[in-house]
Amino acid sequence: MRRNRRIFFLLLALMLFIALGGCKRQKSGPKEPEGYQIYYINKEETAVVRKPYEPKGQTTEELLKEFLQRLRENPADGEEKPAIPDNVFLLSYTLDKGQLSLSFDQLYLEMTKPYEILCRSAIVRTLCQIPEVENVSFLIGDTALMDSNETPIGPLNEESFVENAGNEINTYTKATLQLYFANETGDQLVGERVEVHYSSNMSVEKLVVEQLIKGPITKEAYPAIPPETKIVSVSTKDGICYVNLDKGFLEQGYDVLEVIPVYSIVNSLTELPGISKVQILINGETNLTYQESIRFETIFERNLDLIENSN
Repeated sequence: MRRNRRIFFLLLALMLFIALGGCKRQKSGPKEPEGYQIYYINKEETAVVRKPYEPKGQTTEELLKEFLQRLRENPADGEEKPAIPDNVFLLSYTLDKGQLSLSFDQLYLEMTKPYEILCRSAIVRTLCQIPEVENVSFLIGDTALMDSNETPIGPLNEESFVENAGNEINTYTKATLQLYFANETGDQLVGERVEVHYSSNMSVEKLVVEQLIKGPITKEAYPAIPPETKIVSVSTKDGICYVNLDKGFLEQGYDVLEVIPVYSIVNSLTELPGISKVQILINGETNLTYQESIRFETIFERNLDLIENSN
């Protein structure tokens, strides 16, 4: 009996080792089954389109050189434009601990703003497929690329640009969002202002909730909503935003007061024009109690007392 049990546990350990090894190998390469993609700009200059691509290179350096070259070329069918225009030159690039920095010449700034956003999206999405590239920074010479408010744009990854399902990514628009996350002790909210480029077919309300689930980007703020939370729907009517989430929101995600996840959503959404109140639903239901103290039947209004240093 003991011998049989020993064999069973050895086999179980071997199966776990193989499974974990397979997961690890899968993370080191491109996503399956899609494989690598090269991103182009459509002829109307309104959207980014992706095309399957099988690279010849294998090392990180080989892939970088190959992808950067493809981003300057028209696709084989000639239906789209290259992400990087002919008159824009890449001066240099460096890759350090997952951070890829691209230095362009001054002609980069002469692109129209819509084209530049699409160019940036195509470059980031193409290069972030390389396993060692975690994010991409844009430089003009030695200076960080600035947004319209003269603020450095900073590192970007594929999640910086929200897209639709399918082969074509819709046109992008830009939004500056005032979001609220937990403070270090989890008993108040901390404001964070972020600029996001997103698909024009998505509502700003849904974008806000997505960004809250994704979490903050600064070290002064901490996530409040469990990352497993899925959005069922977000809609607004008569000044009330209805946020329908799945049961992942009910999980004990972080060590915060029970009001913090709720008002992270409420205070962030009521920053948007036309929204004064928020109702949270779980799979379409409101007859639930959150953390044994907050009724979802309540239609919540902004709570400024929870914002750290708001007075």
